[in-house]
Amino acid sequence: MTEEAAEDDLTAPATGALPEHAVRTALLELLAGRGTVTSTEAAGLLGYSSGLCSFHLRQLARYGLVEEAPATDGRARPWRLPREKPQHGDAEEEFGELARGLEDESYRRWLAHRGEAPAEWQHDDAFSAVVYLTPAELTAVGEAVRQVLARFRGREHDPAARPAGARPVAAVARLFPLLPDDGPTTRG
Repeated sequence: MTEEAAEDDLTAPATGALPEHAVRTALLELLAGRGTVTSTEAAGLLGYSSGLCSFHLRQLARYGLVEEAPATDGRARPWRLPREKPQHGDAEEEFGELARGLEDESYRRWLAHRGEAPAEWQHDDAFSAVVYLTPAELTAVGEAVRQVLARFRGREHDPAARPAGARPVAAVARLFPLLPDDGPTTRG
């Protein structure tokens, strides 16, 4: 039994829930930002060994928090967030809360330490707006944002495609209907 497996056996709660772990949290955050990742890619980006990342990706898969993605070259074993609802209770809701918490934590960390970044990186472009949309328009706006960001996704796997000075940048968008203070409305 590996040291990591022994650690999980000792710390797993009686409920069968996957215990929190820094490597798993980092992997989930990485997958939320990148879409897919192999254990080797994760190791290079997170500074852990490939074996450690592989172990924790398999543990996350065991609990339905990640799944294998289709391989592009036949050798690599890419992982992604599940496309279908997990089979373990409220795991999808818990992951959504985890992802939002990680986004918020990353942004708070940025605000607290941006003065330590090189001068040209000491700014961000955070904004919010309230707009009136139909359900179809909400979907269309989300797709438009995804299409804009998709132009840059190839840089994740091909460092040669990155312009000089490019760094990873978090892009977070949340589109959701605002509810009145007294709860959902049935009006259009």
